[in-house]
Amino acid sequence: MWNRLEIAETWDGQPIAQAERVQIAYQQTDTGDLEIEIDAPLHGDLAPTADPGPFWGLWEFEVVELFLVGPGGRYLEAEFGPHGHHLVLQLSGPRQIVARELPAQYGVETHGARWRGHARIEAVHVPSPIERINAFAIHGVDESRRYLAYSALPGPAPDFHQPHRFPSV
Repeated sequence: MWNRLEIAETWDGQPIAQAERVQIAYQQTDTGDLEIEIDAPLHGDLAPTADPGPFWGLWEFEVVELFLVGPGGRYLEAEFGPHGHHLVLQLSGPRQIVARELPAQYGVETHGARWRGHARIEAVHVPSPIERINAFAIHGVDESRRYLAYSALPGPAPDFHQPHRFPSV
């Protein structure tokens, strides 16, 4: 069964325009693999210079991120860009990377002013059971950089690594 999230506010809780909102759907298959679908506006930011595929530093570009938290605060961070790049990380706690650039099947299509991503991550990389979740989108450069969230987080600046504050599933 697909679960649906809408990124509809800034990282600190201010509502955003409908045209800037991002839709994310996710589900676990019978084998525990994670399927993710993204429908997001295309902002036209520069693409990474690397070929599509795993890309360290994707958060510096236009990106949609899904965080899934499991028992003990371990979490999966899955990042996807409109140009075919992705980054999947396992973390044992905030910014405590256990494994990076994990494999994912990822494809993307552009339709006018929007892009759609389709990803699959093997069950071995997904925390189980999923206890908390959040999603984010980042786009723009310099002073026009935008940090958007499914569920806002506190702090003086955007900090997405607050898994204990994410909504329960």
